[in-house]
Amino acid sequence: MELIKWAPQRDLFNFHNRFGRMFDDFFCPTTGNGEELSMWNWNPVVDIYDNEDNIVINAELPGVDKKDILIDIKGKVVTLKGERLSENETKDETYYRQERSFGKFERVFVLPVEVNSDKVKADFKDGVLKIFIPKPEEQKTKKITIH
Repeated sequence: MELIKWAPQRDLFNFHNRFGRMFDDFFCPTTGNGEELSMWNWNPVVDIYDNEDNIVINAELPGVDKKDILIDIKGKVVTLKGERLSENETKDETYYRQERSFGKFERVFVLPVEVNSDKVKADFKDGVLKIFIPKPEEQKTKKITIH
């Protein structure tokens, strides 16, 4: 009888995969054309914060071309859509590991206040998208001097 070395991290990884599939099956059904709407597909990571004048959204979009990004703002809702295209693949290549994800993404965020989309600015540099959303005057921080 051969002894098999137990690796607890493998069990944890398998549990994570099974739980993820179960979660996807329940909350993310297929679109009907065979394409899965999976939460486990690639989505850019995002930070959202505010300073005195703006609500700022920073999204990491490495490998995404600026022309493949769409920002839509309506009321309090900001939608960030895009696609990270796969590099041209040849069938002659043998992958030992392929961890990078490609494809379409969509992130939707609800802001705490309605904003004027005409004043929004966005910069894209080094794979990071920064969206500057001016806060309405009544939402800006006012400093009060104590006498």
